[in-house]
Amino acid sequence: SGVHIVLSLEIKADAHVRGYVGEKIKLKCTFKSTSSVTDKLTIDWTYRPPSSSRTESIFHYQSFQYPTTAGTFRDRISWVGDVYRGDASISISNPTLKDNGTFSCAVKNPPDVHHNIPATELTVTERGFGTMLSSVALLSILVFLPSAVVVILLLVRMARKSAGLKKRSKSGYKKSSIEVSDDTDQEEGDDCMARLCVRCAECLDSDYEETY
Repeated sequence: SGVHIVLSLEIKADAHVRGYVGEKIKLKCTFKSTSSVTDKLTIDWTYRPPSSSRTESIFHYQSFQYPTTAGTFRDRISWVGDVYRGDASISISNPTLKDNGTFSCAVKNPPDVHHNIPATELTVTERGFGTMLSSVALLSILVFLPSAVVVILLLVRMARKSAGLKKRSKSGYKKSSIEVSDDTDQEEGDDCMARLCVRCAECLDSDYEETY
């Protein structure tokens, strides 16, 4: 009968990861070992381009981090894992469309060396106009909504004031010195609210310009 090998080291990684050009991407990899982590533990990440059998090493770990110093991933691979928590993840900075392909995470923790090698298919794309539009729309709502509330309150207050003045004018009512003082304070308050509305509108315009 054949010998059945029991995996003493289990590794998991996302089967598919989607990213966008220029935005950092995390390639997650976790592992479980029946042995305690020692300085003999090693982690190796490799990359294989689409429709190719050629693989290249892009990251090595053994007590220290050794990202690749050559190739297209030079100075773009960072260690974001923690071996004592079973995390062997890395990240890719400034990804491009040329980074599409298959990434594999291999972990060895002697005497645990028998394990699966999960593969992650990375797809990098340009951010579409729809995604950018939704982000701008959300930002606009967050900025515009408070401004709209202030404007509505200001309009309601001005309408009430106008209605009250018309009513008093028809009845021939004359204001006392106290009421005149109150109206002055109210006018100053209305002026403050008006300035606040203008400021909110300026903020909305500046945020929209910065987005583009």
